[in-house]
Amino acid sequence: MNKDIEKIENRIKDILEKNEDAIKGFDKGAENAKELGTKAYFARRAENRKMFLKQLRNSVTELNVGNNEIEGSTAGAVHRTWMDVKAFFASDNDESMLEEAVRGDKSAIKEYNEVLTETMIPYRVKEIIREQRDSIQNDLETSEILEDFR
Repeated sequence: MNKDIEKIENRIKDILEKNEDAIKGFDKGAENAKELGTKAYFARRAENRKMFLKQLRNSVTELNVGNNEIEGSTAGAVHRTWMDVKAFFASDNDESMLEEAVRGDKSAIKEYNEVLTETMIPYRVKEIIREQRDSIQNDLETSEILEDFR
């Protein structure tokens, strides 16, 4: 296989995995949150990331980027376990879940920015990645505002 194509596939797989982790993390945040508004916020975020997955996978059908299952990474599983532990000991579950959302979004933005530096990724795919990154940035700002409000 062409090494350039393999590199592109791996970078896109990284973003797909990051979104899979986000979906599971937002589901976990909704599960651990106490307030209905916070639960709904996390549920919307999970649905948004599912749309990201579909959009990105549909844009690279010619590449081998894995299956359509939402599996996530080992690091993401560890992070979700940490969310459970934090929720168990936290006096304010909603704030602790928002803190974790902020942390996850910052990590996702970093990953997206790294992928955007790749010169071999097709322009149309880069545009999708850029739009998704910008959406995550907006969500990050919302999460930070909600966290500060608490």
